[in-house]
Amino acid sequence: MPLNKISSKLTQDTNQPASQAMLYGAGFSEEDMNKAQVAIASTGYEGNTCNMHLNDLALLIKEGVKKAGLKPLQFNTIGVSDGMSMGTDGMRFSLVSRDIIADSIEAISSAHYYDSIVSIVGCDKNMPGAVMGMVRMNRPGIMVYGGTIRSGVWKGEKLNIVSAFEALGKKFAHAITEEDFKGIVQHAVPGAGACGGMYTANTMAAAIEAMGLALPYSSTAPATSEKKRNECLAVGEAVKILLEKDLKPKDIITYESICNGIRVAMILGGSTNLVLHFLAIAKTAGIKLTLKDFQALSDKTPMLADLKPSGKYMMEDMDSIGGVPSIMKMLMKEGFLFGDCMTVTGKTLKENLALYPELPKDQDIIMPLSNPIKKEGHLQILWGNLAPEGSVAKITGKEGVKFEGTAICYDSEKALNEGIEKGEVKAGHVVVIRYEGPKGAPGMPEMLKPTALLIGAGLGDSVALITDGRFSGGTHGFVVGHITPEAQEGGNIGLVKNGDKISIDAVNNKIDMHVSDAELAERRKAWIKPAYKATSGLLYKYLRTVSSASEGCVTDTF
Repeated sequence: MPLNKISSKLTQDTNQPASQAMLYGAGFSEEDMNKAQVAIASTGYEGNTCNMHLNDLALLIKEGVKKAGLKPLQFNTIGVSDGMSMGTDGMRFSLVSRDIIADSIEAISSAHYYDSIVSIVGCDKNMPGAVMGMVRMNRPGIMVYGGTIRSGVWKGEKLNIVSAFEALGKKFAHAITEEDFKGIVQHAVPGAGACGGMYTANTMAAAIEAMGLALPYSSTAPATSEKKRNECLAVGEAVKILLEKDLKPKDIITYESICNGIRVAMILGGSTNLVLHFLAIAKTAGIKLTLKDFQALSDKTPMLADLKPSGKYMMEDMDSIGGVPSIMKMLMKEGFLFGDCMTVTGKTLKENLALYPELPKDQDIIMPLSNPIKKEGHLQILWGNLAPEGSVAKITGKEGVKFEGTAICYDSEKALNEGIEKGEVKAGHVVVIRYEGPKGAPGMPEMLKPTALLIGAGLGDSVALITDGRFSGGTHGFVVGHITPEAQEGGNIGLVKNGDKISIDAVNNKIDMHVSDAELAERRKAWIKPAYKATSGLLYKYLRTVSSASEGCVTDTF
């Protein structure tokens, strides 16, 4: 079977002389016309440390693809920086960007008949967006992670992006000097790479590597390391094997490989966004996956990694102990993974892991199964009269597994941030942020800023926060997000009043407001649906098509 079976539609068909003329004009030789075309989709752009180096890595990928005897063709799609947009209206575009990336990859790859698709990605939504686009096309390809950032340092303390948010909370609480506040902000992010803890970017990178769609070590090799450069150079030969075997994303992404990705992310203490993105990836691949599947896996998966935001270590530290392959080797021995799943190496997961070393015995980043940080998964799916269709809690165990308090309600993240600054939030409160869902915001923004402010203000262990929006992977504390139905669409979270008693129980997977059905019915009669906040443009198109968080916020809701 020829490797250029897709691109030959343009390069070999005598009825496409204009296509061929344009390719010659773009620098193709006659020999190039017979080569398989490998699209390299880069989310690189200036002005964001997660993505600023990706176009340079794309050049290394191109070099490796050429050496493999294939024809590389780079194009760019977008990215939105979560770290930069956090706490502003710009954050409403973050989740939206996931689907734009998928749409972009589908559009150009379909129109230009590429044989293979390699994506080079950095910030949080880049990865699921790229994977969704690759799955839609279902042509041989690989996702390459741009890599994690190195730690920043100020006065001997290791820093990361969350340090800057928490410093603001300390400033509000008058617990930090102006010199230290400025020093942390200027030194928290030292250069290229995605945010360094087990936040959403690193969560998704690790999960997708475990799922088999990235090369081994892709998720833990730091952005500026020689290991990352070598990975990029090796992509060409790997893609050639995939083309020869005609091994495509839908051959790799199965229910079992998705379970592998989820379990690895849970072992590592990953972001709640994993739930949203894997629901969307599964939907795109035609695989049935629900919130109940996540809970079933969580019930049987301990949390083992002492990684930030709730732990001590950074992703760069995990690279030094063998990365995801060594962790998966341990999990495979213990029966946690499906070993027969195919991967982009052209081998099964079991075959790959046989080549890699064990975890070092003297490391303390990954706890042994006999002494887990938490015996069950930290991602807990909660249901109840506040979330009849489900919600997602991030409970590492350090903040406890149950919380009961009185509601203090805010109809936007901005209102809460102002309330924290004014000292309105007190110990014992369950902070409610609503009208921040996929349709209500619109765009379902992340709430890292308020959680970081609460922790910086010394309230991290004495309040809970619930929302129909999302949380960053950098969030820690007693938090519950993705509450569905969302307030904008009539969900009960929109009926909560200040002073209502709310209980959150991550043992029995319940989240309830202690208000009678009769009282809720009366409140519902009085509730008036707010006007949508967007009436034109991209956000309006998004709210018209997006599904609920419990379904992954997909926009192809056919």
